[in-house]
Amino acid sequence: MARAGLTPERLTRAGAELADEVGFDHVTASALARRFDVKVASLYSHVRNSEDLRTRIALLALEELADRASEAVAGRAGKDALSALANVYRDYAREHPGRYTAAQLRLDPQTAAASAGVRHARMTRAILRGYDLAEPDQTHAVRLLGSVFHGYVTLEMGGGFSHSAPDTQETWTRTLDALDALLRNWPAA
Repeated sequence: MARAGLTPERLTRAGAELADEVGFDHVTASALARRFDVKVASLYSHVRNSEDLRTRIALLALEELADRASEAVAGRAGKDALSALANVYRDYAREHPGRYTAAQLRLDPQTAAASAGVRHARMTRAILRGYDLAEPDQTHAVRLLGSVFHGYVTLEMGGGFSHSAPDTQETWTRTLDALDALLRNWPAA
């Protein structure tokens, strides 16, 4: 019988909440066991170890992000779709900083291929089709967008923009305008 109503799903959700509270790097099986007031061994019928728990949290975060992104970009194209996708990442990182960090966890190839990360790539490529980019430029653009979104969000969350004007929202809007202009005028190889 499961102690304290423990299930893999319940532990994953609680681990995700813990990640948002204390940071993804501090999520361990021991920290989660303390949250449920059980011994660490009680968790091991549901998760193999701390790394398994961290992977499950990463997969949950990728799924949540993909669901939000799908809803946000549905029916949009061009800059509207680009901005909707970018805002999903930024908003999610603000609301769930630990989960956002978890979504960056390097997964083994088999786990990655079965994850919602594939949906992220498909959505981004669908948006880029509106800019008429073919391979290999489409892959370059996917990498550029991921780098800009993640870099901006990481710097903003770390306080990197908090000491100067203009407001970060203004910069974010200008950044998205610049990305849209770049994608519409992608340089030839």
